Amino acid sequence: MRRVERSEAIPEDLNEKGAAELEKAIQHFESNPPNPDSFSFQRYKLKSVKDALERIFHGKCAYCETFYASTQPLDVEHFRPKGAVAGETGHRGYWWLAADWDNLLPSCIDCNRKRNQITPKGETSQVRLLEDTVGFSAAVTVGSGKKDSFPIAPTGARARSRTDPIAAEKPLLLNPCEDDPEQHLTYFFDREHPVSFVLAKHLAGDPDFSGDDGLSLKGATSVHVYGLNRLRLVQARTRLLRRLEFLADLAIDLKQLAENLKQKADPEVVRAGQQVDAFGDRTLAELVGMCAEDQPYSAMAKAWMRDFQNRLEAA
Repeated sequence: MRRVERSEAIPEDLNEKGAAELEKAIQHFESNPPNPDSFSFQRYKLKSVKDALERIFHGKCAYCETFYASTQPLDVEHFRPKGAVAGETGHRGYWWLAADWDNLLPSCIDCNRKRNQITPKGETSQVRLLEDTVGFSAAVTVGSGKKDSFPIAPTGARARSRTDPIAAEKPLLLNPCEDDPEQHLTYFFDREHPVSFVLAKHLAGDPDFSGDDGLSLKGATSVHVYGLNRLRLVQARTRLLRRLEFLADLAIDLKQLAENLKQKADPEVVRAGQQVDAFGDRTLAELVGMCAEDQPYSAMAKAWMRDFQNRLEAA
């Protein structure tokens, strides 16, 4: 997950049609006595909404950064769930935010819907991430996916009506348009056993979002609820991680070979060294490009790049 600026204003038709839908919802939910029936929200599904979210997030899931377009339809996800809140009996959801532009995010099915997911556990050296998952010994099946989940910090106050201040809630889920995920999430890198796990980051001293172990409660809760370490997602990130490691080793070898060739007396060999040097630069540029915001798992790639630069400086 990476920080994303909501760079586009509310779509014009969502502004108009969403306001009309909200008026109907107010009549439905605030009637006396309250209407016990569910309400069919539709305006958040507008094509203009989907198109804008795809542009802002480059066709990636807001939570796991997977490209969803080639394999599944876009789920327009409500950060604050519109119809109910898991674990909150009697809460009818944040219905007044159903068409609120700032509450809408693009999500893949696995992050948005409750599903049982195989999730690796144990020592990473024992996790056979690229092997067949039949008989996978170092894994558990975990129910993950956001759906109606919206936990808040113990120091927060749950909003139950449209007049309650949502700013007082202190959500335990990361919103990439409101939070900086880098403050709460980190990645595990082991060159001998390349595997890409995302972990909660140390956040000591924060009374609202730091757990007893000093880890970010927002990070830990988000990893669990969104299923950021589900097997197929870890596999996909690990494939990228291994490609990054391969290209890094290739770039280093090319640059070293180029330096050796450019030291020779033969002009032809020197020219060959310059060509090899250019190949090394192109390989490094490819690494940088894989960290761009429109690339899959760019937050992990960016974290890996910092680690790679630190390794070079320490060498």
